[in-house]
Amino acid sequence: MIKFEEAYKIMMNHSERYVLKCETVDLLKSLNRVLSEDIISDMNMPPFDKAAMDGYACRKEDIHNELEVIEIVAAGQIPQKEIGKNEAAKIMTGAMLPKGADAIIIVENTQEIAPNRIKNTKIGKNLNICQVEIDDKPNLNICYVGEDVKAGEIVLTKGKLIKPEDIAILASVGCVHVPVSKQIRVAIIATGSELVEPHQKPLISQIRNSNSVQLVAQLSAMGAIASYIGIADDVEEATQAIVNKAISENDVILLTGGVSMGDFDLVPAIVEKTGFEILFHHLAVQPGKPTLLAVKDDKFLFGLPGNPVSAFTQFELLTKPLIYKMMGHNFEPLPIKMPLAATYLRKKDNRKSWIPVQITKNGTVQVVSYHGSAHINALSFAHGLIVIEIGQKEILEGTLVDVRLY
Repeated sequence: MIKFEEAYKIMMNHSERYVLKCETVDLLKSLNRVLSEDIISDMNMPPFDKAAMDGYACRKEDIHNELEVIEIVAAGQIPQKEIGKNEAAKIMTGAMLPKGADAIIIVENTQEIAPNRIKNTKIGKNLNICQVEIDDKPNLNICYVGEDVKAGEIVLTKGKLIKPEDIAILASVGCVHVPVSKQIRVAIIATGSELVEPHQKPLISQIRNSNSVQLVAQLSAMGAIASYIGIADDVEEATQAIVNKAISENDVILLTGGVSMGDFDLVPAIVEKTGFEILFHHLAVQPGKPTLLAVKDDKFLFGLPGNPVSAFTQFELLTKPLIYKMMGHNFEPLPIKMPLAATYLRKKDNRKSWIPVQITKNGTVQVVSYHGSAHINALSFAHGLIVIEIGQKEILEGTLVDVRLY
C-alpha cells in the first residue's frame, strides 16, 4: 500500500509514454478540446478607436462649449467628416471615432439647445468629459485601437482546455479551424456477476450497474471518447476476452470492481496475463484503497473499486489528470479555501481521506451525510471534496480547508 502522492507521481512519470496526436476541428466542435498550438491574433482589438458609450464625439478642449452636431455615426459605419473646433458627431457605442475627435460626452450629460446644437450639462470640477479622473488620466469614453489585443499577440496558449468563453476569442481572431489534440479513447468495463444493466430489474442478489454510466458521463464532460463495453462476469475467460477487445481499440481501459483481495477479484491476474505492468495496486486512501494502474506500451489500464463513490473519487483524483495529460493539458483543480462549518471526526487515521462536502449560504463547508463508499446519493448533495491527511483524526470548526470542486 503506497501513499496517494507517490502513486500520482508514478502515474505522471509514465504519462510520457503516450505521444500527443493532433487534428483540426471546426470552431463549434472545439468545446472541451485541448489546444495543440498557440493561437495568435491576426488583428488589433479593437481594430480602430471606437466609442465606449453613446454620446457625442468632439475635441477634448471643446467639451465645455456649445457644439454643432455635423454627423451621426452608427456602429459599422465609417465617419465621413472630420471634427473641427466646437463641432461634434453623434456617435453610437462601438462606432468608429471620427478624425479630429479625442473625447466623447455621454448622451446622458448633454442637452439639445437648438436643432443640431448641444451643450454639456455637467460642467464643473470635472471639465474633462464629465467623468471622474483616475490617476490624472480622464476617462474619455473611448476604446483605443489595440488596447485589448495587439496583432501578433498570443490570445490562447497551447494546452488550454477550451471553454465557452474561449470560443468567442477564437472567433474574434478568425480561428474557425481549431488545432487540437486528438480525443483519448477510453473503454469502460464493469466486472461482477452480481451486476445487471440499469434497464433491468435486479433479482434479490443483484444490483444495477451504476459505475459505467457514471464514468461515461465523467469522461464525456472532459472531452474524451467513452465506449461502454459491457459487464464481465466473475469468470477469468470472460473477463480476459472483454479486456483483450478493449485494448485493441482504446488508449485507456477502465475496469470497475474485481480489484480487491476476494476469491473472485480476478482483475490483477488478468491484467498481468495480458502483458500489462502493474505500477501500483493498493493506495493508502479512503475511499478507493484497491485502485490499480497498469501500463503496456502507450496504453493505460485502471482497475477502479466497485463501490460507486470510490470509483467516482479515484477517477477525479487519478484518471482525469492522466487523461488530460495525454491530451496535452495540465489539469489543476481551482484551489478554494473555506472554513469548516462544524468539527469533523473520524475513527481511523491510517489513510488519506476525501470527504464530500456542501458549500453553505454562510460561506462555509458542511460535511454531508455520508455512510461510506457505497453511498452514491451523498455525492448528489455535495459540491466537492475536502481531504483529511494520514495521522489526522479531526478538523476543527472554522479551520480553513481546501475544497476540490467536482
